[in-house]
Amino acid sequence: MRNYGTYQSLRNSSWHCLWDYGAESIPVDVLKIARKAEFRVIKNSSVDILLPSENGRSYFDGCRWHIIYDDTAPTERSRFTLAHELGHIFLGHELQYVKYSHTRQIRPSPISEQQANRFAARLLCPAFVLWEKKLYTAEEISRVCHVEMSVAAEREKRMAVLLERNCFLTNPLEKQLHERFFGKKS
Repeated sequence: MRNYGTYQSLRNSSWHCLWDYGAESIPVDVLKIARKAEFRVIKNSSVDILLPSENGRSYFDGCRWHIIYDDTAPTERSRFTLAHELGHIFLGHELQYVKYSHTRQIRPSPISEQQANRFAARLLCPAFVLWEKKLYTAEEISRVCHVEMSVAAEREKRMAVLLERNCFLTNPLEKQLHERFFGKKS
């Protein structure tokens, strides 16, 4: 990890999102988070404004955040897209063209896209949950967290590092979330 401070910030932001919006189980309900945050979530099939290369878009209309997502995509992709757009919003990214932020499948990703992806992966697959449930392989992570294999494979790699370091439940917020998710003191 090149910048541990950035990593901690992304991880902590995902934990704050889980805490602030009442998440208590996996798969994490990203629609519930968006609703509690009073964001409007819109299926692209209702508005038809996403470009063919886009999975999602978020924008602020001056009063409220809106997230548009490709509802024809598989559920796992749609969940990640919504979590990714939440990442842009909660991480305070400046939006492209002032009004819109785009989720695209283009490599290499700009820094804000990478950060939103990492936020989304940590939101949908929190390490403390993977550790408690002993979900260490991409297949297990994908199945239980309802994420695509590519996301699960990245979390599998990160879990290997964390398991080697035995770095779990060292942060007060992580401990509180663990207790909320599993009903036991850490």
